[in-house]
Amino acid sequence: MTETPKVSIIIPVKPGGTVSAIAGVREAEYPAASFEVLVAEGLQPSRQRNLAAEAAAGDILYFLDDDSQVSPEFLHRVIRHYADSSVSVAGGPSLTPDSDTTLQHTFSMLFTSALGGGGMRNRYRRTGGVRVTCDRELILCNLSFRRASFLGHGGFDERLYPNEENELLERIRRDGGRLIHDPDLAVFRSQRRTLKTFCRQLFSYGKGRGKQTVISGVLKPVTFIPSIFLLYLLLLPLAHKAVYYLPLLCYLISTVIVAAFEGIGSGRFRAAFMLPLTFPLFHICYGAGMIRGLCQCGWKRLPPLTDEVTIRRVKEFGGEWESETRGQ
Repeated sequence: MTETPKVSIIIPVKPGGTVSAIAGVREAEYPAASFEVLVAEGLQPSRQRNLAAEAAAGDILYFLDDDSQVSPEFLHRVIRHYADSSVSVAGGPSLTPDSDTTLQHTFSMLFTSALGGGGMRNRYRRTGGVRVTCDRELILCNLSFRRASFLGHGGFDERLYPNEENELLERIRRDGGRLIHDPDLAVFRSQRRTLKTFCRQLFSYGKGRGKQTVISGVLKPVTFIPSIFLLYLLLLPLAHKAVYYLPLLCYLISTVIVAAFEGIGSGRFRAAFMLPLTFPLFHICYGAGMIRGLCQCGWKRLPPLTDEVTIRRVKEFGGEWESETRGQ
């Protein structure tokens, strides 16, 4: 009889933060003796995840965010992919709950549309079947690694947050490891609640991509499009011919067309109605962050390691859950 693979679930959180993900993990339909849960408290998520991975004892490392809402069968579903010894990574999308507000569903549509999420939109929608993939379809709030591969590649580059998973996934893929996207291995996470926090999120994503580009030395032209769009808008007032406004007109028409298709496809017309207003913010914030990341001074230095990281095993292999799991 084949032994059930052991899984270490790792959840980073800010000190004293809420770990709502644990409620779903408690309901996991998986042998209690075969999974443990580690919560890593600190202020540097990449380092928190690395330290927890070193402390973990499972064959598979499964990274969740503190608000990732899993399904009861998620561990059984992910483990079956590792029956193939060539598979190093498996993950699925992060979906927006139906209970989110209209504005939050607008943000979701931005990520899942071809004009917004582009090649990365499958991180945020359930589509297609199980497939070999690359970093574009995988997201760290719902991502597992074979522990030997994760540690063998040195874990996450602690100079990066976010985008630390993209850089590591590219290294693993280049070394021959297979990356699997399973659309039914999904978690649910709410989008940002306000336009301000959403813009900050996009700026952070862009900055992470810019820093990743510098650190890895890998140029992906498509990631520069939002920055080029931003520079175009900044230079547009200097244009003296109407023809220079034609690209902007085409862009605005495209946002209206995409909004119509998104509204019809989802039935959320109120959320889709706001897309033509939010698409420019989406691209401008990401583009500005990308430029900031590319130009950021001190990118070669590791972050200071003075911040304390506390690793708590809220559940051991075969053990009981902590009687009072903090942050729930």
